[in-house]
Amino acid sequence: MQVLRGLLAEAERRKQVTRFVRDIFVRLWSQSVPEGWPAVMDDDNLFKVAEALGSWSAYTPETHEERVKQARAALRASPPPPGWRPLGPDDEFLLTLLPDERV
Repeated sequence: MQVLRGLLAEAERRKQVTRFVRDIFVRLWSQSVPEGWPAVMDDDNLFKVAEALGSWSAYTPETHEERVKQARAALRASPPPPGWRPLGPDDEFLLTLLPDERV
């Protein structure tokens, strides 16, 4: 948790909090759903996805809670192809869910 606070502070200084939020998603996704987006959403896979998305929400800074809520809804409404696994915060699909703010 302390490491995440340090990473968030650095992201705030660089004005890259949205990128930080995507990075957290990537880290949590790789832990909970290492095989990528499930081809079949059975109970086991549903739990893994819910765990990843729930953890993402839990670690999201207050400033981005609404955006993450919208991204989660979009992900459930239009899921990625089976096997999708973001390899970093600049993943093309992830950027469509949670794009950087325009300054």
